[in-house]
Amino acid sequence: MADKKKASMARRKQEIQLQQEIETQEEWEDVMSKEGLYVIDVYQEWCGPCVGMVGVFKKIKNDLGDPLLKYAVAKADTIDALEKYRGRCEPCFLFYATGVLVAVIRGANSPQVMRTVTEQLQQEHKVIDGSAERKEIKDPYISMVDTMDNDMEEDEEEAEEGRPASKKDGKQMRFKGELVNFGDENDRSQESKKEVTVAVIKPDAVQAGKVDEILEEIRAKGIEILKDEERTMTEEEASNMYTHLQDEDFYKDLIAFMTSGPSHILVLTKGRTGENIINEFRDLIGPTSVEEAKEKQPESLRAKHGNQTYMNALHGSSSEDQAMRELAFFFPDYAIPVAEGKPKLQRTLALIRPDAFKHHKDEVLQMIHEAGFKVALQKEMSLTKEMAQDFYKEHEGQEYFDELTTRMSSGPLMALGLAREDAVEGWRSMLGPKELDKAKEEAPDSLRAKFAVEDVVINQFHGSDSEAAAQKELDFFFPMQQTMAVIKPDALGTKDEIIEKVHDAGFKIAARKETQLSREIAEEFYSDHKDKDYYNDLVEHMASGPTMFMVLSREDAVEGWRSLIGPTDPEKAKEESPESLRALYGGDILKNAVHGSSNPERAKEHIQKIFGDLKFTCDGWLAKDEEEMQDQDEKKEEAAGEETQQTTEGEEQKEGEEKKEEGTEGGEQTTEQQEEKQEGEEKKEEGGDQTTEQQEEKQGDIEPPTEQAEEQEHEAEAAKTEEPQQQEQTSTEEAKPTEEETPKEEEKAPEETPKTEEEPKQEETQKEEEAPKEEEKTEEAPKEEQKEEEVKQEEEAPKQEEEAKPEGGEETKPEEPEQKSEEPAKTEETTEEAKTEGEEKKGEETKTEGEGAA
Repeated sequence: MADKKKASMARRKQEIQLQQEIETQEEWEDVMSKEGLYVIDVYQEWCGPCVGMVGVFKKIKNDLGDPLLKYAVAKADTIDALEKYRGRCEPCFLFYATGVLVAVIRGANSPQVMRTVTEQLQQEHKVIDGSAERKEIKDPYISMVDTMDNDMEEDEEEAEEGRPASKKDGKQMRFKGELVNFGDENDRSQESKKEVTVAVIKPDAVQAGKVDEILEEIRAKGIEILKDEERTMTEEEASNMYTHLQDEDFYKDLIAFMTSGPSHILVLTKGRTGENIINEFRDLIGPTSVEEAKEKQPESLRAKHGNQTYMNALHGSSSEDQAMRELAFFFPDYAIPVAEGKPKLQRTLALIRPDAFKHHKDEVLQMIHEAGFKVALQKEMSLTKEMAQDFYKEHEGQEYFDELTTRMSSGPLMALGLAREDAVEGWRSMLGPKELDKAKEEAPDSLRAKFAVEDVVINQFHGSDSEAAAQKELDFFFPMQQTMAVIKPDALGTKDEIIEKVHDAGFKIAARKETQLSREIAEEFYSDHKDKDYYNDLVEHMASGPTMFMVLSREDAVEGWRSLIGPTDPEKAKEESPESLRALYGGDILKNAVHGSSNPERAKEHIQKIFGDLKFTCDGWLAKDEEEMQDQDEKKEEAAGEETQQTTEGEEQKEGEEKKEEGTEGGEQTTEQQEEKQEGEEKKEEGGDQTTEQQEEKQGDIEPPTEQAEEQEHEAEAAKTEEPQQQEQTSTEEAKPTEEETPKEEEKAPEETPKTEEEPKQEETQKEEEAPKEEEKTEEAPKEEQKEEEVKQEEEAPKQEEEAKPEGGEETKPEEPEQKSEEPAKTEETTEEAKTEGEEKKGEETKTEGEGAA
């Protein structure tokens, strides 16, 4: 073990000696000031340098032994000059000759690196000898970034000047298989650009007058010509375009041919997104060799219009990387059109409940596929009764709730995440009405009608009723999860295609790293296969070249990734899952292209081994720090709190409206006594016991009327003049009915009309609440008394209303003041006797006013 550690340390020292480490702007500027050819591996701290290329660099260094050749690793995180290289994890190698950028390579392409190092060293020696000039280039990727930035600055200037902006902000285009964002970093809704390719109709075809014919054939294949420019290339342009062919014997003749006359430079795309245009156009033009094209693809454009070798009529970009470089080279200011994009897919949850799952699973799945749904997520599971109750908690209290949750927990079921343009409505349409009788009558071909279980009222399927509900329900059955995905050395050349399929399957790549495993790490990584016969071969293979590790996030990521990669044996995968990654890219059971963690626990172990401690947001992205995780939690809590608050406010508002309606109904009294009595009796029933008790308490506070009707008017006027003195006495006097008075008053109460409407010292704010009750009490008076007083009421109503207003605003509180004054009523008997006269007088006034109101 100690020997292994020493060997590892020794290897690390050699790597450090081989590659100079650059971590600050000052160190970068120092390197830029030195002579020689620097091959600089630009990296970020979280993914590290490309370890897999160290062996290649050593071999080149040993083979060439050229002192001009130097290697370095530069941390983009802390070097200002490399700011635009941040945010990417793909290996990037910059070739600087005495501070001048002369070449760029993206990706761990060993042959290209070796060839470029050789070419640039030869060129640098010529520059030093004075026989050549150093040619500075611009990184195509950075050139695009700068172009987009300039467009945005122009838009801002136009906006400031009051001119409409040209809407170039928020650019996004595909670069090396990934979407690259330009513009406002906070805008997450940026539109993607169409995939394009660059084509060249070469001078031989132009001189032969075949341009129109070729363009017509291109259009006939449904390819759109976005740009067509005739131009004669300079020697520098042709050399830069064909730098990868410098070692070919025909290179000089090729450059001379390409500069011999005009060419047509084309920018091409196809369809809504331009997807696969590069490969499609290369298939259209055929093999590079005209002879091979005529033999194997006689209908290709090169077979029809080419002559020989490099005089083969047409050129087409060989990759997305090359297409972007050529586009930036020929048309640096060209804005790629926005992709119409694939129609937006919806996702919805589908549940096949236990009975249907047991008897009709295969038939239902077949119908789902025939309906055009893509099964993005799939899981067979059993719910406990508690889980079923939690899932359907919004139905709690319904008479079917117990049977529903019992059925849902009676055995295994299938949960599916379905994807389609109209997944939510499409699936619900397939299901049919929830009520089985209605489903059988109105939609007999629906799933619920077709697979109904006899004597069971619960239907056999579930579907989300909205996109929001679908997301919530999918999270319940398929919680966000991470898994480890590995692209093995044998498939690294197809990583762009594999990554595209990863995205298409709905995975988020939270982290990735391209590295070469040591044998020790490979042994540890595959320790669970140690007892297998193929273990040693597997370890050797995994340590044989660069490997890409990815942390994938998605609902049910472990099973989802294993389903995407297919069976371990590619031959078996081709039979059982022909669209799986191992079927498409695997060679044999050892070189089967990709690997996936077998379960969530193993996934966590693998992620820990390769990436260390990582934390993830609730959306599955990599959390940079604990603060970001806390922000995520706070946002969740705030959203939940707002939802609860809105619900509470809605309930309170509803209750307030109901109370208001009740109060309004109580206050809408007619002047006709018969209608008032009928409505009053209804209100009395609604008011319940509390209203009755309040009426009795108030009746106990009022002296029975003992004066004649002819004295009412005189006493009312007297009450108006004596109101200030009464206000001091009322609260104490009314709140102190003696024990002797109470029974007597209660006995007389049924024979008289309660007259509480005009009680003094009532708070103005309670007048509206008491008004309906006062009218109710008035309605309880015997009909005979009502008839006797009816004439008087009509005569005295205007006058009594005037008298009632000042005193009605001073009514006493019905309950609390009485409770507070009970104790004084017992202890201050002297005061009570002294005020008896005032109490009697007040009772007479109240009677008079009450009769007027009646």
